[in-house]
Amino acid sequence: MTKTVIIGANHAGIAAANTLLDNFSDQQVVMIDRNTNLSYLGCGTALWVGRQIDSYEGLFYTNEGNFTAKGAQVHMATSVDSIDFTKQEVYCQAESGETFTQSYDKLILATGSIPISPKIPGRDLNHIHFLKLFQEGQAVDHELANEEIKTVAVVGAGYIGVEIAEAAQRRGKKVLLFDAADRSLPNYYDKWFTDDMDQNLAAHGIELHYGELAKEYKGRENVEAIVTTKGEYPVDMVINAIGFLPNSALGKEHLETFSNGAYLVDRHQKTSDPDVYAIGDCATIYSNALEKTTYIALASNAVRSGIIAGFNIGGTPVESPGVQGSNGISIYGLNMIATGLSVEAAEKAGIVVKHTDYEDLQRPGFMHENEKVKIRIVYEASSRRIVGAQLASHEDISMLIHMFSLAIEERVTIDKLKLLDIFFLPHFNQPYNYITMAALRAD
Repeated sequence: MTKTVIIGANHAGIAAANTLLDNFSDQQVVMIDRNTNLSYLGCGTALWVGRQIDSYEGLFYTNEGNFTAKGAQVHMATSVDSIDFTKQEVYCQAESGETFTQSYDKLILATGSIPISPKIPGRDLNHIHFLKLFQEGQAVDHELANEEIKTVAVVGAGYIGVEIAEAAQRRGKKVLLFDAADRSLPNYYDKWFTDDMDQNLAAHGIELHYGELAKEYKGRENVEAIVTTKGEYPVDMVINAIGFLPNSALGKEHLETFSNGAYLVDRHQKTSDPDVYAIGDCATIYSNALEKTTYIALASNAVRSGIIAGFNIGGTPVESPGVQGSNGISIYGLNMIATGLSVEAAEKAGIVVKHTDYEDLQRPGFMHENEKVKIRIVYEASSRRIVGAQLASHEDISMLIHMFSLAIEERVTIDKLKLLDIFFLPHFNQPYNYITMAALRAD
């Protein structure tokens, strides 16, 4: 029997455990997590907090009992204090105070990420929150039910910040959205798209404060104001959504790490220690758009990395095909999806790109149910390979991004799309489809 110890039991750790338990009879699996629950879909927090879904129960897709039934040993509410990589031992402490040691043949680090916490005065005041764990979602939900909480500041206009801003507004709160950048979602979309999102947010009452960096929180016991580089604003609650860093404290002195501290792994999820694997938000990943190792923290990437590690530890060699970082967001009915690199991101990475844009109705003009669609395809100037795509519409155009994801992975050129066989039916699309038209307009 091979004993595999998995530290971290959320998306990546769960995927690895299921892969080992479901496919390899010679595996003894031990799961350790400091939380009291597992499998929480944090991306659904804003839906629950904003009352767009009935409750949070459906955001948990498995539980401890499902793994013990398969023969796994599960230690919840248990932290790992340290690891002796030479002896191959993990030193643990349960919430009860009990300490114990777990030996391993193979170790999987699935320790995830931690929220970026601004080191500014007043950060310890009451009513200042982060939003990652289920318990943090509960705390935010509870405070939004308090009628004395009237004004909420959301710091960070990335995915989580924009989503929780919508949720708080739906709960009847005045919402101020802050970001040091000059627009929302700058890491995922070009300005042509984020202008629409910012107009959408403002139209629904979100007060936008871009180009402002938080400097201080003021108050006695509870937060009463946020001070930025441009002013001071009275608030009753602050939600920090600045971003995340890899949680790599356990192995950083023994294992090779990436520039941001993530565990550096190969295409089999193996670290610089041959008996240690790292998966999910604590590890690096290979980007097909960049054609190099990078860091992209997404639940979808975490699941794939867990599956890959599980198969390799079990004895079935599987190499990661790389990822594109496909993502999407839906705010007040405006759907935006992206994969690969935006023009701005490509330029920051030193890749010379061109792009082609098109905007049209989803269906022929005579169809009653219809919405405009924006599309941008980004391609490398020299090779003409597609390196990114962005779309926006009040239609659900989400499934289309998977085609572009595969195009990036397979190094498809923009010219290949020009005469792509795309069917036409008025119920679904136009005879001159916006994908075709965008491709035909490419230089």
